[in-house]
Amino acid sequence: GDHSITLALLRVYRAVLGRPLAVIHFDAHCDTWTDHFGEPSGHGTWVYEAIQEGLVIKACFTQIGIRSSGAREAREYVSDQGGQIFTARALRGLESPAQLSGVVGAIRSRLADQGNPPVYLSLDIDCLDPAFAPGTGTPEPGGLSSNQALSLLEELADLNFVGMDCVEVSPPYDHAELTSQAAANFVWTYLCGRL
Repeated sequence: GDHSITLALLRVYRAVLGRPLAVIHFDAHCDTWTDHFGEPSGHGTWVYEAIQEGLVIKACFTQIGIRSSGAREAREYVSDQGGQIFTARALRGLESPAQLSGVVGAIRSRLADQGNPPVYLSLDIDCLDPAFAPGTGTPEPGGLSSNQALSLLEELADLNFVGMDCVEVSPPYDHAELTSQAAANFVWTYLCGRL
């Protein structure tokens, strides 16, 4: 599905739980635009809207894999609001759990500072480099490897997760089903952590 589905899910979780959520957001794009090509809402605005609506805890909003170009106010919006961003560039060469321990530790520390709130995971498949996930509508070179994403998901599996989405998979753009296989594996890894 389109990444705009996340906003509706966060609204429901906020209403049901009665409190804002922490969010871990894997993506190539910041999704913090104030409009989507003239429309007030879309797959490029959901982060901005979620923060504006108080659906999320700003200090516990983490973006991983961001690398698309954009105006500074959109690209840095999450960090300007008190959240944290781990760009794909900053993660280059970090593959193993030991190498990614700084990222995992920073996420855990922020969550602990806020009393370990409920966490929502939103994974846009274009967080991966197109070599690992060509089947998406807005591919961006220089992304995460499947190994990096899996290492992070496995190391964060014991967090207080309450929900997840995996979005922007477009099988017609992928001749070898690499993208669908990666997406299925990420969702399976998340679900295994819930057992």
